[in-house]
Amino acid sequence: MALLPDLGTEIVIPLCAVIGIVFSLVQWYLVSKVKLTPGTSAADNGKNGYAHLIEEEEGVSGHDVVVKCAEIQSAISEGATSFLYTEYRYVGVFMIIFAVLIFVFLGSVKGFSTSSQPCTYDTEKLCKPALATAAFSTISFLLGAVTSVISGFLGMKIATYANARTTLEARKGVGKAFITAFRSGAVMGFLLAANGLLVLYIAINVFKIYYEDDWEGLFEAITGYGLGGSSMALFGRVGGGIYTKAADVGADLVGKVERNIPEDDPRNPAVIADNVGDNVGDIAGMGSDLFGSYAESSCAALVVASISSFGVNHDLTAMCYPLLISSMGILVCLITTLFATDFFEIKAVKEIEPALKNQLIISTVLMTVGIFIVSFTCLPSSFTIFNFGAQKVVKNWHLALCVCVGLWAGLIIGFVTEYYTSNAYRPVQDVADSCRTGAATNVIFGLALGYKSVIIPIFAIAVSIFVSFSLAAMYGIAVAALGMLSTIATGLAIDAYGPISDNAGGIAEMAGMSHKIRERTDALDAAGNTTAAIGKGFAIGSAALVSLALFGAFVSRAAISTVDVLTPKVFIGLIVGAMLPYWFSAMTMKSVGSAALKMVEEVRRQFNTIPGIMEGTSKPDYATCVKISTDASIREMIPPGALVMLTPLIVGIFFGVETLSGVLAGALVSGVQIAISASNTGGAWDNAKKYIEAGASEHAQSLGPKGSDPHKAAVIGDTIGDPLKDTSGPSLNILIKLMAVESLVFAPFFATHGGLLFKL
Repeated sequence: MALLPDLGTEIVIPLCAVIGIVFSLVQWYLVSKVKLTPGTSAADNGKNGYAHLIEEEEGVSGHDVVVKCAEIQSAISEGATSFLYTEYRYVGVFMIIFAVLIFVFLGSVKGFSTSSQPCTYDTEKLCKPALATAAFSTISFLLGAVTSVISGFLGMKIATYANARTTLEARKGVGKAFITAFRSGAVMGFLLAANGLLVLYIAINVFKIYYEDDWEGLFEAITGYGLGGSSMALFGRVGGGIYTKAADVGADLVGKVERNIPEDDPRNPAVIADNVGDNVGDIAGMGSDLFGSYAESSCAALVVASISSFGVNHDLTAMCYPLLISSMGILVCLITTLFATDFFEIKAVKEIEPALKNQLIISTVLMTVGIFIVSFTCLPSSFTIFNFGAQKVVKNWHLALCVCVGLWAGLIIGFVTEYYTSNAYRPVQDVADSCRTGAATNVIFGLALGYKSVIIPIFAIAVSIFVSFSLAAMYGIAVAALGMLSTIATGLAIDAYGPISDNAGGIAEMAGMSHKIRERTDALDAAGNTTAAIGKGFAIGSAALVSLALFGAFVSRAAISTVDVLTPKVFIGLIVGAMLPYWFSAMTMKSVGSAALKMVEEVRRQFNTIPGIMEGTSKPDYATCVKISTDASIREMIPPGALVMLTPLIVGIFFGVETLSGVLAGALVSGVQIAISASNTGGAWDNAKKYIEAGASEHAQSLGPKGSDPHKAAVIGDTIGDPLKDTSGPSLNILIKLMAVESLVFAPFFATHGGLLFKL
């Protein structure tokens, strides 16, 4: 028996979730103390320090700056909110249609019968009817979808709340600005981790009232939660990615290359759309994406556990092991966050990136200790895990090792990503150097860097798969994925910090603040770029493990004993599955291209037809550019979304579960490679451009300044990399997870009625 009694589990999990939510609210309160209204009373001046902040060299009074920052912030916030409302209206329609499909397909497995049926894995026992599984799967799908949407929306709200506050704090120094941006990221990280855990825990307990002892049926119905989370994330990621990159490419190509004006210059008509894009793509999309990963890895682990000794013996504490790992993760991340905001203060620009990297290292080291504590207090010393029809005997320290392998593999992937995308290291400096001879060599070097950056992450994933499967079969892989995501609160805080700093820099430029402040926000942004790449590395690595765990659960659920690559049914699935990520990437990149084309034409039209824009005497029409991005992204997100959602249904119904297992394996294997290389290529091009612009070393100065030929070549590389790193790359990890979780949810239907073409 485990040391922690069942009652303890029922208190610990919701308690940790509530602690996470309270901590995020405290961080939000601390950010809100930076006021966006100019201080009038003496007390205000003392508190916000505006009296001594008005830097003479700014040429604008402190009062005007604050008012201007507040105006820009509200424009960005309104743009982001209206886009998300529009997106969620369309996605809501899809959600209802898909919920009906889930109910009809799963209900029809036993002809909508309401009588109890023999259990799948233990035919001597009676389980709840298939109709109940259909109804509860539909409810958990809607729960997951709503939680995912709320996660993304809250993240965006917090980011748009914090961006101008970070700009104003930059006047006091880089340390104050860093803390504001990081705290805002932490609000999002902790809210998302705690909400995901709490909603899942409540759902399990409510479903248990009906299911009673039928844990197999209960946890099968819970898989809908992961499907809901990921399907919303797909639309958020693709829609947001198209929005942000259409605006970014349009703003860069006309503003920087043709008109030679700086980034985020208020004279650029696409500048507001560009800043809105950072929030809807990088923040709302990333939030939903990592929530989806978290929900799916928990669901995959719970499904496998329910048919192992935990579920058979109704051992609640051991059954909730995945949730207890996540609870421990929230506490570990809470302590880790204090290291960045309270224990150490940042005084110089060069301390920013190490502070963010230390967050990853501290959380990983503390979590390693936490994992062993949870494993030894919550698991029996020996138990059995379901392994494709047999039961495998596993010890509690085996599971602790599985989780640790995932956790450390995540850290390795994060640091390799950093090495290939940070301009502090050789690879990006080589890419910058290649700009001497023009854009073509820059593109060649960047592509080569992306392909090369795949090697070590794939070995890390391969080792973690081998170790965790050897120790604890498919359950081992599911908890390894959870291990990688156990420090999700810190990972998200670091990730959200990037776009917030980026926006802060844009607001500083638009409000006409001094060069010194822009330098500070640029330093925050450059560190944020690298950490965003690390965040994407984590998301892709965890997606690979999650998909494999879901694939294992699907194979068990669909009663396939072996997946034989040499049978033609499986092989055709394999080769088609490997093609899907290319088809999907083609769709998303072309969408960005065509939306950017419209944006470039509109920005050129405004520069040519509105007199006085370049002189700064008349304002550009920002609203039209925002509308172009919104319309394009809503229209263009439907086809890639439909491709991912319909493929498993079509393959399962017409070709059956063997072919579908081939498709899932193929998409997983090729999707991970493309996702890593696309994200890192784009990140490297972006930082090569920033390396030349910053001119921090002799080498960088020899390539600059802004506007030089090497700089223009770097801007072109950066523009090509935009859709790779922010649209196609990050969306691919959702493709591989979503197809696997969808196949798992519909597995009973495919196993009973699928493979129509082969039955003819």
